[in-house]
Amino acid sequence: MGNTLFDKIWDRHVVKTIAGGPSVLYIDKHFIHEVTSPQAFKGLEQRGLKVFRPKQVVATADHNVPTLNQHLPIKEALSRIQVEQLKKNCAEFGIELYGLGHPYQGIVHVIGPELGITQPGMTIVCGDSHTSTHGAFGTIAFGIGTSEVEMVLATQCLMQTRPKLMRINVEGNLNKGVVSKDIILYIIAQISASGATGYAVEYAGSAIRNLSMEARMTICNMSIEMGARCGMIAPDETTVAYIKGREFAPQGNAWEKAVSNWSTLYSDADAVFDKELHIKAEDIEPMITYGTNPGMGIGITGHVPALSEIDEREKPSFEKSLLYMGLNPGEHIKGRKVDYVFIGSCTNSRIEDLRMVASFVKGKKKAGNVEVWVVPGSRQVEKQAIEEGIHKVFEDAGFILRQPGCSACLGMNEDKIPAGKYCISTSNRNFEGRQGPGARTLLVSPLTAAAAAVTGEITDVRELI
Repeated sequence: MGNTLFDKIWDRHVVKTIAGGPSVLYIDKHFIHEVTSPQAFKGLEQRGLKVFRPKQVVATADHNVPTLNQHLPIKEALSRIQVEQLKKNCAEFGIELYGLGHPYQGIVHVIGPELGITQPGMTIVCGDSHTSTHGAFGTIAFGIGTSEVEMVLATQCLMQTRPKLMRINVEGNLNKGVVSKDIILYIIAQISASGATGYAVEYAGSAIRNLSMEARMTICNMSIEMGARCGMIAPDETTVAYIKGREFAPQGNAWEKAVSNWSTLYSDADAVFDKELHIKAEDIEPMITYGTNPGMGIGITGHVPALSEIDEREKPSFEKSLLYMGLNPGEHIKGRKVDYVFIGSCTNSRIEDLRMVASFVKGKKKAGNVEVWVVPGSRQVEKQAIEEGIHKVFEDAGFILRQPGCSACLGMNEDKIPAGKYCISTSNRNFEGRQGPGARTLLVSPLTAAAAAVTGEITDVRELI
């Protein structure tokens, strides 16, 4: 029996396996940010420990940073304290920090790939659940808790239980107006927000292979939203072409050796998965969520499920969710007015996302009832958007191109959606209060978000392209 992609990477990184228990796993790269690292560093101080391998740790500020006037002191006290503490800890423990003002600053899961730090075959962790983004490169990448952040800082290893394995095959050609965000929202809606709990998920099939690297990152990013431990895609020519020439990519002979190694990273033809799913790409239409978890999604022409379609045990939470969202069972939400459009987050803030939106809105104006925030995922994305004139397209359309950060993905900085307002968002979570107390979030692709921005309502983008 052959090995899966996951097996090959996992087995290369096991330091020791405890009989009947977890394995000690070696970690190649450890990303940190200002939210989940302070307590970990405090723990090291209290134990008199140093960071074991600081060169394998990469730090940036993203969650708490403002996305306007980053040259000024941060207004929110807690955010300011956390960012300052990260600077202090990185200086004390000898860790490279891409903080505010640094040309590499940005969302942690955007900068890793764009700098060539993320490479196939690695194990990667971060105190952030969307670390699964890096799995698009053929890595085992997952989020960890603060105590685990401390463990990796101290030892460069982590205790982990081997997960079960699932492969999701998406075959065929995507329809007009359907992009990678729609693929993953469709998958989560099909299997639920807990449907992959306990699994490492590999995405495969012709529809996945035809995606760009940035589109693949979007899919792997949201693996956690269906309960998966991580998501991954085997590296191929597209992967190699993306990495080549980036700042921290291997050079010269090291490059040739790396590419040769990466070519072995795939699931063997006779590899066996604990579970396997098959999806037809042509069945997917532009998606939108209606509830308060990412599994509550429908096609843009669909309707909110009627009570008769909901399992009796799930009705109380379903009704609570709709009450929060101000929606009714069985109603169509296409045509409903929206208040905010947020294009950004570690899911959809890369240059391809901004290009996609700019291409759609060029020559159009935003609706008068909508405020639009476009937040690049990094300083490099911002710089590229300006060099390509994308910022001018947004300006002409009435959009606001802000500065890099997690922004309105979560209510942890100044970019909050007011209570009761509807926000069409390209982010990854629609939990109650996620974008601010009382905010109502509907998750969509960048194209669907752009359509809502110019029409002022939930729109089927296929009618406009």
